[in-house]
Amino acid sequence: MIQKVCTSLLVLFLVNSVWTRTVRQVYDDLGLDHWSHYTSECPQECFCPPSFPNALYCDNKGLKEIPPIPARIWYLYLQNNQIETLSEKPFVNATHLRWINLNKNKITNSGIESGALSKLKRLLYLFLEDNELEEVPAPLPVSLEQLRLARNKISRIPEGVFSHLENLTMLDLHQNSLLDSALQSDTFQGLNNLMQLNIAKNSLKKMPLSIPANTLQLFLDNNSIEVIPENYFSAIPKVTFLRLNYNKLSDDGIPPNGFNVSSILDLQLSHNQLTKIPPINAHLEHLHLDHNKIKSVNGTQMCPVSIALEEDYGYYGNIPRLRYLRLDGNEIQPPIPLDIMICFRLLQAVVI
Repeated sequence: MIQKVCTSLLVLFLVNSVWTRTVRQVYDDLGLDHWSHYTSECPQECFCPPSFPNALYCDNKGLKEIPPIPARIWYLYLQNNQIETLSEKPFVNATHLRWINLNKNKITNSGIESGALSKLKRLLYLFLEDNELEEVPAPLPVSLEQLRLARNKISRIPEGVFSHLENLTMLDLHQNSLLDSALQSDTFQGLNNLMQLNIAKNSLKKMPLSIPANTLQLFLDNNSIEVIPENYFSAIPKVTFLRLNYNKLSDDGIPPNGFNVSSILDLQLSHNQLTKIPPINAHLEHLHLDHNKIKSVNGTQMCPVSIALEEDYGYYGNIPRLRYLRLDGNEIQPPIPLDIMICFRLLQAVVI
């Protein structure tokens, strides 16, 4: 018992020593005058960690408005409050802001003052998830790299809202109220460097038009998509991860070789209405086909290359790269056909 108490006291002493040393080090580095200014300019509703002087934590404070943000702040945390408006005034001095987290507030489009966001010339990350937005806010800072708008009420995307966001690499619009009519041929115009587009959990019945050509990850789960247009993926030749789980795709809705695309490495088609495995490319590494209506698997037909040719080239040829295959939730009875294993020699896991 005495040993445990001594150990606890030692740990407490070490923790306090480290904290004291850290605070003292920051204090010494800043100097007395700077330290006094540093503490006095911190909004009383928020927390300014001495070891992270560029961050301001105002989350979970029950705030209804944004306090004045000090000029030194790069990272601003305002999530889990009751904020309804976003005006220019609190950010007048915050010209170095890189990151704003406004998730889980009550912000509406009418509550955003015109120009309040676009004047943040260095902002890279903007989080506005779980608010009450009905359309994508505009105008936005041209510096933005990530824009997260998930779980709002967005049904409209204003014309040209993305036209100047050439730095944007990630756009998250999942779980909103987007219909096909909201996505026009020029909706994503200007997003020349976009790599991830998430439009899952909306109300789409068609594949969206004019996806930016550099897109690597396209997430369209939980919509009502029935058809993949002919040569759809030729317009996005770099797409690597494609998720179409929980849609209404049937065999008739997929054109011949619709998914036979060399860039796609991860293809997810779970919870659709397929009765057979669509043709795939030899470069594909992960294939999710669980919870469809597939009754049987023919490895020879499924194999993206001739098994005879594969035998000739062996491991030095263009053998199929499939490593993970998921087929559970269908009507397939084990065992796994031998020709599956002959074709896909790199398979590490098959779920059936």
